[in-house]
Amino acid sequence: MACTMYALSKCYFGLNLNLMCKPSEVEYTIMPNMEYFEFLPFEPSATDLFDLSDVEIDKEYELIVTSYAGLCRYRVGDFLRVTGFNDAAPQFCFVRRKNVLLKIKSDKTNEAELQNTIENTSLLLKEFNTNIVKYTNYVDTKQISGHYVIYWELLAKNSGNTPTDGVLNQCCLQMEESLNSVYRQSRVADNSIGALKIRVVQNDTFEELKDYTISRVPR
Repeated sequence: MACTMYALSKCYFGLNLNLMCKPSEVEYTIMPNMEYFEFLPFEPSATDLFDLSDVEIDKEYELIVTSYAGLCRYRVGDFLRVTGFNDAAPQFCFVRRKNVLLKIKSDKTNEAELQNTIENTSLLLKEFNTNIVKYTNYVDTKQISGHYVIYWELLAKNSGNTPTDGVLNQCCLQMEESLNSVYRQSRVADNSIGALKIRVVQNDTFEELKDYTISRVPR
């Protein structure tokens, strides 16, 4: 399912005008009459803000919004890639959240890179008719060397033919080979990063965790 709109609780940004597209192809069209939008280029030294009409196709920007509700140049924290224009309104796809990183030393693995790595690795599970339903991750630095830990919730269509430990070890190696060069350098050359680990959790673990978290919210 693809969401019909892109929004915050305080304001609306864009609409999905092609509801029948694949989720991976979703793009949103900015609604210029809703708020005042500005864009900060995804560059380390960028300080100049761009208006709607000045953004360029295939470039990434951080969205900044000034709203009727009182937000003033609020940095949303989302990075967007401009995919085209609908009349004069830019269309974009969501790329990743800002500062969502796995980091041990000089390595920096962002959300988009991790997602692509997991998608590539999931191909090893196809012969077992198994899909990765949900995942999460964290960096374990309690021991030397620190390492990435990835939690997978899997859906096996044939319970009698599930991925073996050997296959999961291959998945770990595939993920490491798919990560950036800085990670691989630290992992192989100086061993400052330990071996990546995949932990398979029971079905519905993420739903149970969500329900538990909600139950602890004061009412």
